[in-house]
Amino acid sequence: MRLSDQMRVAGAGIRARRLRAALSALGIAIGTAAIVAVLGLSASSQAGLLAQIDELGTNMLTAGSGQSVTGGNARLPVAAPQRISHLPDAERVAHVAAVDGANVYRNPLIPEINTNSLRVRAASLNLPGVIGTGVAEGRWLNPATEQRPVAVLGALAARRLGIDRVYPEQRIWLKDQWFYVAGILKPATLSTEIDTSALIGYPAAQRYLGYATVDRGKTVAGPPTTVYVRARTGKVESVQGVLAQTANPESPSDVDVSQPSDALTARAAAEGAFNSLFLGLGLVALIVGAVGVANIMIISVLERRSEIGLRRALGATRGHIRTQFLSEAIMLALLGGVAGVAAGALTTAVYAGAKGWAVVIPAQAWAGGIGAAIVIGAIAGLLPALRAARLSPTEALRSL
Repeated sequence: MRLSDQMRVAGAGIRARRLRAALSALGIAIGTAAIVAVLGLSASSQAGLLAQIDELGTNMLTAGSGQSVTGGNARLPVAAPQRISHLPDAERVAHVAAVDGANVYRNPLIPEINTNSLRVRAASLNLPGVIGTGVAEGRWLNPATEQRPVAVLGALAARRLGIDRVYPEQRIWLKDQWFYVAGILKPATLSTEIDTSALIGYPAAQRYLGYATVDRGKTVAGPPTTVYVRARTGKVESVQGVLAQTANPESPSDVDVSQPSDALTARAAAEGAFNSLFLGLGLVALIVGAVGVANIMIISVLERRSEIGLRRALGATRGHIRTQFLSEAIMLALLGGVAGVAAGALTTAVYAGAKGWAVVIPAQAWAGGIGAAIVIGAIAGLLPALRAARLSPTEALRSL
């Protein structure tokens, strides 16, 4: 028989039992849709994250206070930001200082234990521009407000405090005194610690919270705990190589140097690896669909004994019968696979569009989904096809 004849005969067998065929193909469709959707959403989310990283820039480095050789917490020198700014390939430098013992509350009636994991940080005035964020509500600190009890909230800090807008005389409680809220920042993707912070000026930290140290015989605000550096494009590695020595020449090993964009890229890879669990669930659904296809084909062989006997009597060989039933199983699985690919692609497009991601459906997602459906259909239909081919014409015609 020609391929076109085989497909026509297989299609006639499926159309004769439409409801049963549709239910059997549904399991294949669900499994294929799961595979396509998981791979598509994973690729789309990673593409969105990488695009966001490219937009924010991969040239930001951080130098933070690490641990000393004795195991205690090390401190950056007060002059670390100034030294780093003298590097020829360092374009912009900003810094913050985590103020120990200063928690953030909506009002003094909140129990001290309910800190919401928020921190107070003193910040340089150029911080938003360097870390790639902006002001969502209100305004950022200026030379006047950095000296007064005024704070700007990170995006997550504002949410945890129940503050979604800025109005006159709005206050929060920091270390037993009121601070006025000047603004709320947008999320800081490259420096997530800023999102959970109440940011104040260094002079205010020294005056109202007692955050100061002695440097060269003078009492000054500080020291910083994290320095953010924007390096020249193409010079990130060279700046990274000398950042620790520049920040703390006396003890470079006490400085932790990192590139935030590397952490985000690693997170994208980790999310992709986690998808193996969902792919496994999709494979289970495909196997369940294969059982359904095998079941319908076995029942079909039993119900169509007379048809098999008549075809054998008219000259059909065992190979023809075997090919007929195997083709039906493969066509059934193929229809389920195509429907599943369409459903998975639609799910990916809708969800990625809602998130603002680029819609990415890898070729291995839809091709692998259809290929897996065909293979599973062939395996599921092999035994019923062999069983049908073994029927002798006389035995099959007894059912007429």
